[in-house]
Amino acid sequence: MRTTTAGMPVMSRRVILAATASALALGLTGACGGGKTGGGETSSRKSGDPTAAATAASPATSPAAPAGKPSLEPKPRAGLTGIGASDGRVLGQGELDRAVLTNGDVSGFTVERMAAPPPRGETAAKTECLPLTAVINGKPEPLAKAVAYRQLVGSRNGRPAVSEFLTAHGEQGANALLSRVRTAVTACADGFTATGGDSPSKYTGVKPLPPVEVGDDALAYQVTGDLEGRPVPLVFHLVRVGGTVATFYTANLEDGRTPQMPAALLRAQAAKLI
Repeated sequence: MRTTTAGMPVMSRRVILAATASALALGLTGACGGGKTGGGETSSRKSGDPTAAATAASPATSPAAPAGKPSLEPKPRAGLTGIGASDGRVLGQGELDRAVLTNGDVSGFTVERMAAPPPRGETAAKTECLPLTAVINGKPEPLAKAVAYRQLVGSRNGRPAVSEFLTAHGEQGANALLSRVRTAVTACADGFTATGGDSPSKYTGVKPLPPVEVGDDALAYQVTGDLEGRPVPLVFHLVRVGGTVATFYTANLEDGRTPQMPAALLRAQAAKLI
């Protein structure tokens, strides 16, 4: 199984001159395009059905199938069973490895391992934005007791390309993680700068997106990077089940439109955690 490296790219001249290098730094095999999303909100709820359908504002990215042919929309595999994370305990590494998405869990997607991100990542200049750079670095805070990193690759020329990290915190830590990120999304709406890469990174804005209504708590947002005046949307979806958080991210390196996150990925992961 091929291994890539988790973490997001820094906003540097090196990256803007090499989109392929950007994609590899993202842990993605290709830039992920897609339609625009409308509105913006976050969700915090206790759900009796973590595999419930996504909101209408979070459509699947796959094209509709021609009449009389099977749908190409990604779907969770029937019969996915959870590991019991709903009780809020801190999952061990072995449990995370069994619960994280794998080949066959979502139609049209293959799964590869990602190596842990480098020890040093970006640091936001504004304290209130530090939770956002922690996620960008692939190390959401409070730091997890165990982590599983995966890359999820769609069947249409390697698209959509999505990266995931599944982190074990315990219920108190997982609640704190989403609370801190949710607060940062609001506090950093006008953007922020970060250091730690080749050169300072500039993010021009942060905005909430409609979440996929799964798990015990769900949050979605976009951080827009500025590569020498070119917008690069980075989209994050976080789902909490008990004391475990699944973070999914993707980016659009092509045309500045908000990339869509396939809801089936989040629904399948929630189903494997409950």
